[in-house]
Amino acid sequence: MVKRQAEELLEDAIPKASPASKKARVEDIAGDQQHRNGLDSSVPHRPANGHRLEDDSRNGNSLLTTAKQQEENQPSTQAPHAPELSRTEGDEDEEQSAYYTVSRQAAPTEGYSDLYLDTIDRAVLDFDFEKLCSVSLSNINVYACLVCGKYYQGRGPKTHAYFHALELGHHVYVNMQTKKVYVLPEGYEVKSKSLEDIKFVVDPRLAPADVMTLDKVAKDAWDLSGKKYRPGFVGMNNIKENDYFNAVIQALAHIPPLRNFFMLEDLSSKSELVQRFSVLIRKIWNTRAFKTHVSPHELIQQVSRQSNKKYDLLHQSDPVEFLSWFLGNLHLALGGSKTKPGTSIIHRVFQGKLKIESQQITAKADAGDRLRFEEAAEVIVETMRYLILTLDLPAAPLFQDEIDRNIIPQVPLTSILSKYDGRTAQEHLSMRKRYRLLHPLPPFLLFHVKRFSTNKFVSERNPTIVTFPVRSLDMSPYVEPNPTLHPPGEPIWYDLVANVTHEAVRTRDDSVEGEAERKVWRVQIRDRARDEWLQVQDLYVERVATETLFTKESYLMVWERRRGGKGKGRV
Repeated sequence: MVKRQAEELLEDAIPKASPASKKARVEDIAGDQQHRNGLDSSVPHRPANGHRLEDDSRNGNSLLTTAKQQEENQPSTQAPHAPELSRTEGDEDEEQSAYYTVSRQAAPTEGYSDLYLDTIDRAVLDFDFEKLCSVSLSNINVYACLVCGKYYQGRGPKTHAYFHALELGHHVYVNMQTKKVYVLPEGYEVKSKSLEDIKFVVDPRLAPADVMTLDKVAKDAWDLSGKKYRPGFVGMNNIKENDYFNAVIQALAHIPPLRNFFMLEDLSSKSELVQRFSVLIRKIWNTRAFKTHVSPHELIQQVSRQSNKKYDLLHQSDPVEFLSWFLGNLHLALGGSKTKPGTSIIHRVFQGKLKIESQQITAKADAGDRLRFEEAAEVIVETMRYLILTLDLPAAPLFQDEIDRNIIPQVPLTSILSKYDGRTAQEHLSMRKRYRLLHPLPPFLLFHVKRFSTNKFVSERNPTIVTFPVRSLDMSPYVEPNPTLHPPGEPIWYDLVANVTHEAVRTRDDSVEGEAERKVWRVQIRDRARDEWLQVQDLYVERVATETLFTKESYLMVWERRRGGKGKGRV
């Protein structure tokens, strides 16, 4: 078969330009980016993500041909400083096409500065949890999505926050460190006064004048739903078994010198433990909160890591043991010394001195071969420092008659404080010891009422109720006189600030194992501005009568020394 000759050549029928060089393509995209950034306003807007090129390819045109045609259609006026890549530099990245270059806006388009701000949902924002990316679990450069409340890392073109903005259309993000708000994927910063409330909730900071009036002026506040609450007296979330943690933190948050220090001082150069405790204190006293409770998750996670999971949110621990650990680590994190007193705010608030007299007890046989216990003539005197004073309860009665079966034993606080009068002896193994407090007493005293004792077989609880005055506890009988520091015979008044209580709740009734008890921890705290007492158990905050405070099983008590004045007047 003879082939029919074409009437004209294919090259003459479909003229096709030679492919543009890589250098020309890079220059074309670079020039296009400069036109989009405003260097040449006469050039129309062209997409840089390749959508137009892909459409041309679907219509049968070559991508390179389309790029060449766009280059020929552009005006001859180009930016004089368009970046140019040498052939050597371009050859190193031949695999990546030039039209994948991402352009970011440095500022919003004029007239659109509040774009996407109407998508912010303040009801879902919760900045109390640890700042970890929800995808990578990294704590570096974390942003919070203001539309859904989740945390994501970074805001660059290849970060999780960037992809989240593209996939779900959530465009507004706040940096959890700098508190700057950005719009993604464009990448420009938003500066609007309508976002000030969100920035304040991320890191609430009160002015020094406002902090000084917290205990003097009664203030009420309202959350987003219009619910009324008292700043400083808000519930704390019990994530699983961290009620012991909540009670201790609530008590520390109402010690004025400690609270003021962590609310006003710049602690950005201190450890994570100090910074997170400072943030939690400021959130407890936040006057512009979005909700009426806070979560200790961020702080307790740091405590768990630093204590090797001895104190965490999954297992209940002893409040006094945790308080002792927490104060010691705060002292060291604030630059305190292990040997020098008064080197941190912790020691200046809680530390005092104690004198201990010890005598050896020896056993000797007399003429009748009977043992006689004698005290050694030598008395060993030593001085030690303390943060917490332990008070021993008298033994609970083992047997009760039919009439007294429902009576709970009671003991006054002054009775168990006699341990420190310098006369009452305590026996420890082969030593007999007497204790006496020394001047000056610290501004705040911490009393630990020892209720639990553990032996090889079982842990026992002493249910004895400690009765105490809420105001005007005289500590002078338990302090060794020192005329140079305190006039002899003058009382030393202390007033109750907080009281952590214990309650045993029965969980099951088994005929073999018997009834198990679950520990429930609460804290009673004083509202100084209103002169009222409130009881806080996790998320529940309620008023309590002053006359009924002692009816609970007190476990940890915080007393404040009265400054100036005499008698039983107000502080």
